[in-house]
Amino acid sequence: MHILKLAKAFGVTLGLMAVFAVAPAGAQVADTSLIAKEATQWLADLIRINTTNPPGNEAEAAKYIAGILKRDGIPSEILELAPGRSAVVARLASSAMADPTRALLLVAHMDVVGVDRAKWTVDPFAAVQKDGYLYGRGAVDDKGMLAANLAAFVALKRMNMRLGRDVIFLATCDEEQGGDASIKELAAKYWNKIAAGYALNEGGNVYLKNGKVFYVAVQASEKVSVDVAVTAKGRSFHASQPTPDNAVVHLASAVGKIGEYSAPAQPTTIVLRYFEEMARIEETETAKWMRALDTPDRAEHAQRYLSRQSPLWNSMLRDSIAPTILSAGVRVNVIPAEARAELNIRLLPGNSVQALIAELTKLVNDPQVKFEVLGDAGVPAPSSKLDNDFYTLIEKASGEQFPGAPVLPYLSTWATDSAQLRLRNVQAYGLVPFPLEEEDIRRMHGEDERIPVASFAQGVQFLYRIVSEFAAAK
Repeated sequence: MHILKLAKAFGVTLGLMAVFAVAPAGAQVADTSLIAKEATQWLADLIRINTTNPPGNEAEAAKYIAGILKRDGIPSEILELAPGRSAVVARLASSAMADPTRALLLVAHMDVVGVDRAKWTVDPFAAVQKDGYLYGRGAVDDKGMLAANLAAFVALKRMNMRLGRDVIFLATCDEEQGGDASIKELAAKYWNKIAAGYALNEGGNVYLKNGKVFYVAVQASEKVSVDVAVTAKGRSFHASQPTPDNAVVHLASAVGKIGEYSAPAQPTTIVLRYFEEMARIEETETAKWMRALDTPDRAEHAQRYLSRQSPLWNSMLRDSIAPTILSAGVRVNVIPAEARAELNIRLLPGNSVQALIAELTKLVNDPQVKFEVLGDAGVPAPSSKLDNDFYTLIEKASGEQFPGAPVLPYLSTWATDSAQLRLRNVQAYGLVPFPLEEEDIRRMHGEDERIPVASFAQGVQFLYRIVSEFAAAK
């Protein structure tokens, strides 16, 4: 009867309590299947809350999360950043004197990118389960991480674990657009509520190949996203009398040259370390050129070889440019006075967009074509360290969860909220903890985004393994 009362007090089922009781507080080995099942329902509910950005409307998701925390007796705050746009923060305080430099921040965002419903085979906001998968926009990016963070956080509370450091749960908004409700604004207004020395966020992955975890990539750095407009101008004229200064023709020529351009390879320290570790598991020929990346006599050929093998590797090695939007004309029988393209550029940390634009201007060599940076560019942030206790613990936990799979430090080609955290001296690491095949990784931002239910449960266990041990450290 005493055990029943204790379980009720912490909101823990007897099955979950019994499993955790076999290991001392802070131990990573635990059966998290029960809370993973509960979190699967949280994930489904979050998918059904449409937080497509723009406009975001994350306030409804924030209230849902706050309700889950409240049921487990965890106080939380909803931090409004703009009408209809709110973040959620909650804290489990340590038994020691609070020290923000030791705190661990669990971060995930509530907003999702838009969908083309006609190209989905299921309703993207219905959280359909079939064939062992949970489908829906945000299933992986990033509501899966959001639900897993919530599960690990709630599990710590339910077990009344004695913490050696504060653990902070944070659900952010406006990550996909980076506007007035982004983590930049959140940190400027509420840094005292989320200040931490370490953070775990999206950005890496657990790569599944032929049913087995091939490697675990931990994001420690990221490229900088910049949008650039390319505009060609000419004379508007009747289309029955073509002219040499046709803006569409000049733009098409410019975009063609830009599309064929390859910036020089500049492998960073983290990229070199990634390939060094990757060489241990790759096939012989590819591994040879991975090891040659840092050799003066063979580096150039190694860069070419690896760039041809994978678009990901190509982008990790250099600044990348992708033309994404074209627009011109109002009628088919009118030559337009202006044609415009938009480029999405991803810079290696520390590189200048103006320097790249100067190179592209020379390449295009057309006075009718101009380049313009659109909006605020992303921010180059310092890399997180690979020699501290937290990164070492992630490596250890990964070895226990996925024996034989190496841990690779990773520079992500996409941007995350971690850049803003690193600018504030937070050692932030990206790790989507769910084992995923490449096909499912590629569905993020695409059609029929999904997560295997079994992989989600594994990810919850992996995440709890990391968080519980680090939280218990004195």
